[in-house]
Amino acid sequence: MSFSPGDSRAQPARRSSLTRLTGSHSPSIQLGAEIELRAYVFLDSLQPQLAAYMGTVSQGFLPIPGDACLWLEVAPGMAVHRLTDIALKASTVRLGQKVVERAFGSLALYHRDQSSVLLSGQAVVDAMGTTVERRGRCEVTWSEIIRAITPDHAVLINRQNRRGSMIQSGMSMFILETEPAGYVLIAANEAEKSSNITVVDVKAVGAYGRLTLAGREGDIDEASAAAMRAIEIINR
Repeated sequence: MSFSPGDSRAQPARRSSLTRLTGSHSPSIQLGAEIELRAYVFLDSLQPQLAAYMGTVSQGFLPIPGDACLWLEVAPGMAVHRLTDIALKASTVRLGQKVVERAFGSLALYHRDQSSVLLSGQAVVDAMGTTVERRGRCEVTWSEIIRAITPDHAVLINRQNRRGSMIQSGMSMFILETEPAGYVLIAANEAEKSSNITVVDVKAVGAYGRLTLAGREGDIDEASAAAMRAIEIINR
């Protein structure tokens, strides 16, 4: 069947006057107008266990111990794509992880040179029209040390957490839960710097972040204190 040029059926449907086409180059878009910087976490030197753990979930380039790392968490989740583009074009950082959830989006950037990581971080917050100082506060929703853990408890923890090291019965265990989730990373990194502990589990995405560390009683006491000091610094 053919249509004449004047036939209304041959004409493409007109867009509603209420529909607006927007894109990254549209002047009507103000990046950051509705984007919340939930977490900005700079790790000056990734510790070996944390770097290895992050590598087990990394979708991109693997972190190396000693690398500087920047972890960003924003809301809404889809905004992380545009911010990733800005960060990667600002310096030579490598993208290790990008998680897009319905409510939140997270990304991890790595580089041996701290200044490259900080440059990309600054480019992102500038584009959002905010500052690092205006990032979300870290709320500690749970913090506890459990001493001399029982064999049954240790076995179940090890079966549930397959990416980190195993906890052994008789060890002490430090658990921490934070909101936003990304802040458990700086707690884990500073704890590992401070004492000889075992990184069992680090969950830095989702509504809450969760950290599980194990070790001798004295080491866990020292590690938990270092983790809480790191949180206090974030909230200053």
